[in-house]
Amino acid sequence: MQAGERIISTKAERNFIIYMIVVIIVVCILVILFFMVYQKRKNQLLLRNVEQQKRFDEELIKTQQEIQEETLKQVGRELHDNIGQMLVMSTMQMNAAAKVVGDEAKNKVNNASEALKATLEEVRALSKSLNSDVIFNLGFDATVKNEVERLNKTGLIEASLSITGEKVNFENKKDEIILFRILQEFFSNTLKYAEAETLNLTLAYNEKYLKIEVNDDGNGFNIDAAEKGSGLINMEKRAELIKATYQLESQPKKGTKIILKYPYKII
Repeated sequence: MQAGERIISTKAERNFIIYMIVVIIVVCILVILFFMVYQKRKNQLLLRNVEQQKRFDEELIKTQQEIQEETLKQVGRELHDNIGQMLVMSTMQMNAAAKVVGDEAKNKVNNASEALKATLEEVRALSKSLNSDVIFNLGFDATVKNEVERLNKTGLIEASLSITGEKVNFENKKDEIILFRILQEFFSNTLKYAEAETLNLTLAYNEKYLKIEVNDDGNGFNIDAAEKGSGLINMEKRAELIKATYQLESQPKKGTKIILKYPYKII
């Protein structure tokens, strides 16, 4: 009987151990499942927060863009309507004065008149580049060409424009404005900081996207070490807004380049 009892006791202990192992395994599985579900929900919550923040940032950029465009539009109108008209009147007065002054002063008056005419042309070109309504009417290519001509007239830099491929009309006309503002920002940075002599711009129309490449031969800078100012940030954020890829390249003494790829359709 004692041997039988020991056998029963051993079986009971074995069954108890198996039972405990099974319980431990089940508990571990439940803990793992709980952790996986918790982690999944946590990741989903984080993802939603990221998406919400991204949407908020996009809406903020759009609002800032709209405010900026409205301000630039107003400035453009003021330049064209008020400053432009004042320059026209001044030019007319100079022309009238040239008819009555003596020969000695006539050359000076004519030179002043020519300077006023050149200033008037610059103001009109600038008003076109600021007013988004004008950009809509002219189209992207014509607006960029106007800006390149304006840069050349300043005498500060020699700018060139090359357009290849068959032109594609944008589905969203507002994207033209944003792309143009990115280029304007680059031009402005080049004139302010680069001390460049030449600036080259290429618009390449491909089947699915427009590739824009612009580079200068200025000072350049170390991208990794440089602190990003509002100009660089604005270009990058605007590119994100229209789903365009943005690539900035620069090295000290080797100039600066940006490459944009704007997809005509977002699939």
